[in-house]
Amino acid sequence: MKVLKYILQKEFKQIFRDKIILAMMFVVPTVQLIILPLAMNFDVKNVNLAVVDNDHSSYSRQMINKIAASGYFRIVGTEASYRRALSYIEKGQADLVLEVPPGFERNLIREGSQKVGVSVDAINGTKAAIGGSYLQSVISDYTSGLPVNQTTGTKNNMVTLTWSNWFNPLAEYKLYTVPAVMVLLLTLIGGFMSALNIVREKEVGTIEQINVTPIRKWEFILGKLIPFWVVGMIVFTLGLTVARVIYGIWPVGSFGTLYLFAAVYLIALLGFGLLVSTYTDNQLQAMFVAFFFMMIFMLMSGLFTAVESMPPWAKGIADFTPVTHFIRVMRMVVIKGSSFSDVKNEFGYLVLFAVVLNSWAIYNYRKTS
Repeated sequence: MKVLKYILQKEFKQIFRDKIILAMMFVVPTVQLIILPLAMNFDVKNVNLAVVDNDHSSYSRQMINKIAASGYFRIVGTEASYRRALSYIEKGQADLVLEVPPGFERNLIREGSQKVGVSVDAINGTKAAIGGSYLQSVISDYTSGLPVNQTTGTKNNMVTLTWSNWFNPLAEYKLYTVPAVMVLLLTLIGGFMSALNIVREKEVGTIEQINVTPIRKWEFILGKLIPFWVVGMIVFTLGLTVARVIYGIWPVGSFGTLYLFAAVYLIALLGFGLLVSTYTDNQLQAMFVAFFFMMIFMLMSGLFTAVESMPPWAKGIADFTPVTHFIRVMRMVVIKGSSFSDVKNEFGYLVLFAVVLNSWAIYNYRKTS
């Protein structure tokens, strides 16, 4: 243990001596956690709408005013013909075109129903689908409140749907994003920094000197792993603080569960970084290899798209990465307040990853020493 103590002293001195590395480990993650959730917002607002009103009646004007006042749409133009309104989409100035047909008010009063035309710019499929759904919802809400639909009749026998949002009452996307971004930043710290660690020893030529000393392999690996584990736990604490101060997010579940998972997850990621460093000869190679895997981890972890919506082969890859499991745990504990018994299977996955990756790193370092 005395040898391990000296290795740790050397590693901590090396970390705190380099101001750039300190900034990368503490300042950069904090700034990213403040900025990224604000930018990564999938809520669709300010949908640009062009309107063609062929009826010019009081009902059509009321409907258009209700759409404009909904807060989701911005009317960029009102044209007399559909062809001219469609040019807004062609020029990228509008996302939707709403066409109110002639006789709109008359048909609503006489027949109780009337179709309107909606043309959607489907280049951005997500915005098109959600924007069209919002528009349909606003129009349905408007027509259901018309005097012609308030009389007795079949409307009273219609099934109405009511719902409530559990765990996220206001459906705020930041509540879904912030826990995942915290995992992302912890992944970058654990994966990149540790990947460059042993490689730095190779580049400066000290690895040969270490290999001929009586230092045991496990002491050397632990000496490289523990400092970054400590730094990672500090960064995790900073992340929870930023989430509370900036976004008002406070975990519903246990802090003990969060820190337990963070501790094991960091061990797994540090093992991955050390494994990369044993296979590469310089820091440039280590950065490219680590970046390749980090991109896969990030894009297939459920950070941007739900894992359940992926095709089976992609879901298999996602389940094979530790990032997926920790993001799932973070969201369940922070938002839902899940207990350890609810996420114990994820804990087993992370422990397995930690054991396999670190054992592999130690074994491969033994081969190259």
